[in-house]
Amino acid sequence: MRVVVTGGAGFLGSHLVDRLLSEDCEVIAIDNLITGSTDNIAHLAGNPKFLFIQHDVSNYILVDGPVDFVFHFASPASPDDFKKFPIQVLKVGALGTHNALGLAKAKGAKFMIASTSEVYGDPAISPQPETYWGNVNPIGPRGVYDEAKRYAEAMTMAYHNFHGIDTRIVRFFNTYGPRMRLDDGRVVPNFVKQALLGRPLTIYGDGSQTRSFGYFEDTINGVMLLAKSDYHEPVNIGTEEERTILQFAQAVIEATNSSSEIVYVDASIDDPKQRRPDLTRARTILGYEYKTSIPEGLAKTIEFYRSRV
Repeated sequence: MRVVVTGGAGFLGSHLVDRLLSEDCEVIAIDNLITGSTDNIAHLAGNPKFLFIQHDVSNYILVDGPVDFVFHFASPASPDDFKKFPIQVLKVGALGTHNALGLAKAKGAKFMIASTSEVYGDPAISPQPETYWGNVNPIGPRGVYDEAKRYAEAMTMAYHNFHGIDTRIVRFFNTYGPRMRLDDGRVVPNFVKQALLGRPLTIYGDGSQTRSFGYFEDTINGVMLLAKSDYHEPVNIGTEEERTILQFAQAVIEATNSSSEIVYVDASIDDPKQRRPDLTRARTILGYEYKTSIPEGLAKTIEFYRSRV
């Protein structure tokens, strides 16, 4: 297969590239490097089955030759990014998705949009099934990302229903692991960096808000299962191991053997109080199961970061 991965130099995109290459695919990674990094794909230099193109997919995408699958993984994805790059987040969700779908249509390729649990907003129910329509503030600080992904899902289904494109929608819950930027602004790199440097771990709010942190390998396994299926409606991928942010901070301190303390600052606006996927659809349709425990995933992530702080 010849595959295009937008956002292919990003955290999850680069891991997807590795997995596709391991399955003997030819891979074209496209990234404008606004939040991605060539460090994530440097190990692929010289690989005859890999091509990197630096390009903003919010502009027209031109790829020579046949394409069998388009994975649209391009987008800044942390709350800090939403503040720094709000217009780019909206453009890659709208124009970027349009261009990626246009590429799939032109090439007769299959298509997957990387969506997010953020489409559920601050959920009124937990766990969140794919049938839940969400509780999103469209003009809040997270609205640029939430609405960009909701729009991207709507466009993906429109191309499926109107043009007959063979599409898939994956909704990622909190995913972590090696290659996340240390200045990403999300919980895992923040806590790990602070702990390794012996600085206080910063919790926004009282720490009672929950997240379900899934290791990237399990997430990529889910992506591959969905890619090989013929299911077109959204599918949650993540872990049901729900923890409070305070509990996760304590787990990071323990895993790093750090003397760091925990400090509390004002809560972020529209920060979801709960985040836990209902994985019934992933299990029954894809046979998906997550395997990596928090201690195991944290140990691998911390090992990656020790030489980088």
